[in-house]
Amino acid sequence: MWKLDALSEYDIRRPMTATGTNLLGLVKHLASVELGLFGDTFGRPSAESLPWFEPDAEANADMWATAGESRDQLLGLYRRAWAHSDATITDLSLDAIGHVPWWPEGRREITLHHALVRMIAETNRHAGHADIVRELIDGSVGFRPENANMTSGDDDWWKNYRDRLEKAARDASASH
Repeated sequence: MWKLDALSEYDIRRPMTATGTNLLGLVKHLASVELGLFGDTFGRPSAESLPWFEPDAEANADMWATAGESRDQLLGLYRRAWAHSDATITDLSLDAIGHVPWWPEGRREITLHHALVRMIAETNRHAGHADIVRELIDGSVGFRPENANMTSGDDDWWKNYRDRLEKAARDASASH
């Protein structure tokens, strides 16, 4: 969530890829998936209203924030999703069986252990998207605000590095 820090409302909602990937949409999507996976799947639905998952909702409505959905509202939803998930994880054993309502018949059964692995993968995937989107917006990079976990280098070093990669790509393209 820190990838949204110090950004304008426009920047957190701004579609940065051809498919519309944006920071606040990633948060909304992850909160929604987590509520479904650790709530509905295990017979523990949350009290959260997720109108973007209603049958008449438009496609991809969970992947972006409307003008009426605030940053605070969606960050709060994500925090409540964590708390709801934590309660499910605490209360059930890893081999507890759930049923994912949105999966095809015959493939819906899942253990809590499997749900945890899937949610870790889903979160990891979209955290990577958030890394790239934030870098595209303002150049901010890193694992955490206090730990970039990146090779150290000033702006000139990074420019030269990128230029070397560009040259290698062009050279490889020309020779193949």
